[in-house]
Amino acid sequence: MSKLFESKFFRYFALLVVTTLLASIFPQVATAKNLLIWDKLQGTNPKGYVLLMRHALAPGIGDPENFQVGDCKTQRNLSDEGRQDARDVGEWLERRDVKIRGIESSRWCRAKETAELLDIGAVKLNRNLDSLFQKSDLVNNKQTIEIKKRIVSHRDKRGLLVFVGHLVNISALTGVSLDSGEGVLVRANAKGEIKVKGYSPSP
Repeated sequence: MSKLFESKFFRYFALLVVTTLLASIFPQVATAKNLLIWDKLQGTNPKGYVLLMRHALAPGIGDPENFQVGDCKTQRNLSDEGRQDARDVGEWLERRDVKIRGIESSRWCRAKETAELLDIGAVKLNRNLDSLFQKSDLVNNKQTIEIKKRIVSHRDKRGLLVFVGHLVNISALTGVSLDSGEGVLVRANAKGEIKVKGYSPSP
């Protein structure tokens, strides 16, 4: 096992440990994942809701040493299963008949492709959704702060805003851990706190 792989593996393991601890600290995280909120939102133009979705299945951890943002051949990419999972989630969202305000994605190919395969609107790339896997102090990272601001600013706006990104980023914002292709539905309260309202299904 190379030192680089060991470093990435232990970083990922540490993230899982931290996420578990966060779930024990925040009651909203400890609740069983449920889909009931979608019954309330179905057929509506909801106000203030944001779906933070982890990209679909892309086997592996982190990215290769020669990673380049604009070159998918240098990155981890979706498997065939992951691509079908993304399509399935998109069809599930379509059946919910919730008005979509917009969809944005990390520039990483696996996130961008997931967003495109959802087929719920034109995808806008957002560098603040780019993976923070190699970063430290994720909660106070500029990208995390900027996405939190977006969620807060969306509080009084109509239409579901969908962000497709990475586990580490979403965990830094919410304290929850997601399976590949799963999403967490959030809304900011009047104090500017990000509150978990529900989940989209894990494929």
